[in-house]
Amino acid sequence: MAGRPKIFDEQEAIQKATEVFRNKGYNTASADELLDAMGIGKGSFYLAFKGGKQELYVRSIKQFAEGFNQKIGQAIEKTDNQIELIRQFFLALADAPDCDIEKGCYLGNALVQLSEKDEDIKKITAELLKGLQKIFAKSIKKAQENKQLKTKENPEILAWHLTNLWNGIHVTRRMESSPKILRSMIEMNLRLLE
Repeated sequence: MAGRPKIFDEQEAIQKATEVFRNKGYNTASADELLDAMGIGKGSFYLAFKGGKQELYVRSIKQFAEGFNQKIGQAIEKTDNQIELIRQFFLALADAPDCDIEKGCYLGNALVQLSEKDEDIKKITAELLKGLQKIFAKSIKKAQENKQLKTKENPEILAWHLTNLWNGIHVTRRMESSPKILRSMIEMNLRLLE
């Protein structure tokens, strides 16, 4: 016997759970809040997520990471000035009033909160950072070839610098919320892209 069929969309349910995790954090999000947001019962939940809340969180991070990288990659591919789009992406981080879903801080927070505590989350967040780095490296290399950048620095290293900046901003935002300070810090780092 195959068991009862799923009567809910897993991706949609995970997306709804992501909002709860994003707003409350992994440790604070209760099972009842997650089930209410997802619109499913305990039985359906444990059939789909045998590892419980932790499996749901891991899948939430993975789904979010894939969507985040895809969205950034597509935006960069569609623009004529990829470096300017990257600059604006970073500068927007300084002005975001809170944990803006479009800026990826859900992932940045996951990196800080749980990546050292759980091997699966550590692997997923490492893959996210590698994916982001590859997007940046491709854009930098293309811009260098098209003479849109003066720098002769290795595109791979510059891309890791940007990835580190993205990650670091999410950590710094926890301590310093001044858009002016954040913007100055970001602008100083982005001078490498001239």
